[in-house]
Amino acid sequence: MSESYKVISDNRQARFQYEILEVFEAGISLTGTEVKSIRAGKVNLRDGFAQIRNEEAFLLNVHVSPHTNVGQFFNHDPRRTRKLLMHRQEIRKLIGKTEQKGLTLVPLKLYLQRGWIKVTIGLARGKKLHDKRESIKKRQDKRDMERALKRGAE
Repeated sequence: MSESYKVISDNRQARFQYEILEVFEAGISLTGTEVKSIRAGKVNLRDGFAQIRNEEAFLLNVHVSPHTNVGQFFNHDPRRTRKLLMHRQEIRKLIGKTEQKGLTLVPLKLYLQRGWIKVTIGLARGKKLHDKRESIKKRQDKRDMERALKRGAE
């Protein structure tokens, strides 16, 4: 991701609910109306997850709103299962890691890069309640420090 890219949707909730161990980049197989809706920013990654079936990766439960200027017959299903375009060795690596206890694949970010719509998938382990509390405490401490520094500069 050294080149410039435009973030379309960011799954900030995933970083709170999961501990991200490794990040992968993948393309997505989309229809025309899905591309138009995604470019317009009408996509929600919050409930989405990725799954590997028959040595192919799929993105499930990601909501892409139907395009408004097209008749219902030509439109797409909002929660359709979409195929992820990844290298075979990356998929094999993911198969081995997702079979471990408690690891899942979560979409982190959807972005536009050189005209292509890409998604970053995170290999993640679910956080326990005390880990989430710790994250909240760290975030609050960081805010308090920034406020104190801002007041000190005035």
